[in-house]
Amino acid sequence: MRMLWRFTLAFGWALAVFGQEPSAQPAPAISIDFPTALDRARQYGTQVQIANIAAQLAREDRIQAKAAFFPVISQFNQFIYTEPNGTPSGVFIANDGPHVYNSQANVHSDLSLVKRADYRRTLAAEAVARAKADLAIRGLVFTVVQDYYGLVAAQRKLGNAQQSLVEAQRFLDITQKQEKGGEAAHADVVKAQLQSQQRERDVQDAQLAVDRARITLAVFIFPDFNQSYTVVDDLQAVNPLPAFGELEGLAAANSPDLRAAQATVQQEYAGVSSARAAFYPSLSFDYWFGIDANQVAIYDRENHRNLGSAAQATLNIPVWNWGSLQSKVRQAELRQQQAQLDLKLTQRQLMANINSFYQEARIASTQIDSLSHAVDLSTESLRLTLLRYQAGEATALEVVDAQSTLALARNAYADGLARYRVALGNLQTLTGTL
Repeated sequence: MRMLWRFTLAFGWALAVFGQEPSAQPAPAISIDFPTALDRARQYGTQVQIANIAAQLAREDRIQAKAAFFPVISQFNQFIYTEPNGTPSGVFIANDGPHVYNSQANVHSDLSLVKRADYRRTLAAEAVARAKADLAIRGLVFTVVQDYYGLVAAQRKLGNAQQSLVEAQRFLDITQKQEKGGEAAHADVVKAQLQSQQRERDVQDAQLAVDRARITLAVFIFPDFNQSYTVVDDLQAVNPLPAFGELEGLAAANSPDLRAAQATVQQEYAGVSSARAAFYPSLSFDYWFGIDANQVAIYDRENHRNLGSAAQATLNIPVWNWGSLQSKVRQAELRQQQAQLDLKLTQRQLMANINSFYQEARIASTQIDSLSHAVDLSTESLRLTLLRYQAGEATALEVVDAQSTLALARNAYADGLARYRVALGNLQTLTGTL
């Protein structure tokens, strides 16, 4: 009995282990270059989608304002029952009889200068909304440029930290061997151990920075949370910096900030016209055709024709409004003045940004060769210092200092490359060439 129980248990365990379906392999990480990251951000960026919806709403406002110029046709159907009292009209003398039937088609039209001004406002508002949609795309591109090359720089720094760790471990091995041979003091081994442990912590910090940068970028380039991707390191592909005059002209021609500010000025001009138009008379016209009778019939019992038409024209002349219209005009003029000031500020801010980004890119471009040369010099310095240490002509402190200098030079070179690419990307975004 005990043997049977053991056999059953063993058989059940084997079935549970070997009978399981193989677990699905994780999807391989996809490689994303910078143009692909931009395309994904434009596709999945929530801010861009919200701005596009706002532009579509402004378009519908413009369509509705344009439709207000044309006559409106509606069908009116009504039945009125009045308590009879022996008279032709019943209890309520305002009615034509106990039973009143209305079935009429109505054509209504309003002629007003306010509508024309309001339509111009909707045109300008649509232009503002479209410019803001472009502005949202520009802002998204700014963010993607910084996050993408921030991730690339973080990956480079991780590689630099790993390389520095290998160099520190190699130096630790050298000091341990020399201590065994009586050629180095134990203090050198301790110094090398401290340096190796510090480099291990640097690798951990660099890996954390890469993970954070990957999460930050993933928010913009994926529709859901996804970290299974890598980015292409194109920092070495340094593009030349265009001439400042060319960039200045492109920025002035393609700036959505300027277009939004200019369209806002036009919108406020239309607002002033709309406020002033309220002082003028407005004309409305109505035309009815149908039945307004005590029975639903073309002819009544006395052979009178029930089917007919009526027309009405109304002229509304504003006379007294306690100063509200004057206040609205002043308010519209103040908004117009504010929009003009915003336009001037936007123009100055655009020129300031162009100059600032250009100077940043120019300085970063000139420093790339210097930073690269510093890496070469630091590498050679570490090699020579290590040889001198092995020959007994240098101390462990000098080797550690050379390692630290090389690590700093490598990271500074990665930061310099990323700094130039970000500054160049900002310029391209500002000029609409990215």
